[in-house]
Amino acid sequence: MLELSGIRIPLDQLDGSERTEELALRRAVLRRLHLTPDDLAAVQPRKRSVDARKKSDVHFSYSARMQLRGGANAEAELLRRLRRRHSPVLRQLRQVEEDRLAWPAHLGTAPVRRPVVVGAGCAGLFCALSLAEAGLEPLLVERGRDARRRSADIERFNRTGELDPSSNVQFGLGGAGTFSDGKLGTGTKSPAHRLILQTLVDAGASRQILWDAKPHVGSDVLPTVVTNVCQRIRDLGGEVRFGSRMVGLSLAGGRVSGVTLEEERAGGILVEERVPATDVVLACGHSARDVFELLRDSGVRLERKTFAMGMRIEHPQALVDRAQYGPFAGHPALGAAPYKLVAHLDSGRSAFSFCMCPGGYVVAAASEPGGVATNGMSLSDRAGTNANSGLLANVFPEDLPGDDVLAGVGLQRQCERAAFSAGGGAYVAPAQLVGDFLQGVPSSAGGEVRPTYPRGVAWGDVSCCLPDYVTKTLRAAIPAMDHQLHGFSLADAVLTGVESRSSSPVRVTRGENLQSTSTPGLWPCGEGAGYAGGIMSAATDGLRVAEALVESLT
Repeated sequence: MLELSGIRIPLDQLDGSERTEELALRRAVLRRLHLTPDDLAAVQPRKRSVDARKKSDVHFSYSARMQLRGGANAEAELLRRLRRRHSPVLRQLRQVEEDRLAWPAHLGTAPVRRPVVVGAGCAGLFCALSLAEAGLEPLLVERGRDARRRSADIERFNRTGELDPSSNVQFGLGGAGTFSDGKLGTGTKSPAHRLILQTLVDAGASRQILWDAKPHVGSDVLPTVVTNVCQRIRDLGGEVRFGSRMVGLSLAGGRVSGVTLEEERAGGILVEERVPATDVVLACGHSARDVFELLRDSGVRLERKTFAMGMRIEHPQALVDRAQYGPFAGHPALGAAPYKLVAHLDSGRSAFSFCMCPGGYVVAAASEPGGVATNGMSLSDRAGTNANSGLLANVFPEDLPGDDVLAGVGLQRQCERAAFSAGGGAYVAPAQLVGDFLQGVPSSAGGEVRPTYPRGVAWGDVSCCLPDYVTKTLRAAIPAMDHQLHGFSLADAVLTGVESRSSSPVRVTRGENLQSTSTPGLWPCGEGAGYAGGIMSAATDGLRVAEALVESLT
């Protein structure tokens, strides 16, 4: 198989449809390699990115894999012909092997005590799926509900303000990622990424995530995708329980011997059950604060880690499109433009955009009574009027008082409660115009940009909900970011508070064998345990932990 990179396709050859893209890519490959249509058996996009470095020449850049009629002999002849001509295209053409996407080898028989995976976010789902593929018949437990009932709980909360602490934007099948756009970008490289993407496609995601440089699924599609992944675990012999919360961790000789689960039965009755287990994967997510307390009180080694806090910032999507794509803004093949911004300040602190949602919405992400937390999401078409992202600054362990390992959790909770109070209750969020925030004055009304937070906003001073060092950092960063994205400091842009759940403030320490350094048999995993930062990295960590667990059994 051959792979060709650096394939340039102008926008006038694309209309946003997959069929047009396929034809344009095929024509470009034929032209670059001087082939006839009969020479080419198949072409498959491998990577697609927007090149907008010159606003007068925005285009797509592709790499593609192809098969020639005649197989390996035809490929060898093409390469010989290009070498004889000293063709410059050889610098961008190479022979490659087909992807080998493999789960761990099936062990043949399930262990006497099946592994328990706590949490059905992306880390827990992919860990449980990998264990199921290996024949271990895992038990996957999730405190929240399945995707259908979870979606209904979130819709009811958005409409009425009735929060279910166990089923919300943070908790339920798919974890927080299900309602945060489903962005699949990652700053790391791993062979596991292709397996993860293919699994999501097999479960219902668009095929384009296999080659898009900034892939996303969409929060309208993800509930179906995670439901299908969950069903695959069951089909392989695993068990999945919803409404099942870990409330106890049993130890014997310093090693894990089981977990206690609290489950809601008919009539709202809570029943506790102890499940024997010698291997427990802890993929609880970054908002499972009661689990962190349980681990601390059980003597499991934890440590503080750096996390980030701030606000959601909303701009008109059209402004972002113009800033990124110039005169090509609005082209159907481009869609809504994303951005990623970082500002390093003279103070030594930094601010950055997080979970940027093109054509998206700010979501109500509370999971505890009396606290307001925000996040962002986009639907698959990214057709919303506004763009939003988290505007965050780091909180370092040395910023926190005392020696409580959960001091970061305490700060998050304090800020969320301050936001609840500033909003006047009922999970209304405090909001402020960027122009007023920069001048240090409260806002009394909104401007041209209409906030999308579903519970409504109360105009005022968002900075009162955050530590002073976070507010000062964000206030200095916004003008600096305007140099990177013209219009970012738009006076009518909206800040909605608070964004407090971008990452876990705690790490459950683990060793090279991926087990807890204090508690053998406990496998910390994913974002909540402090080892991931997004859907792809969390899913990858889930696969790593599953592989290490399988190896420990063999």
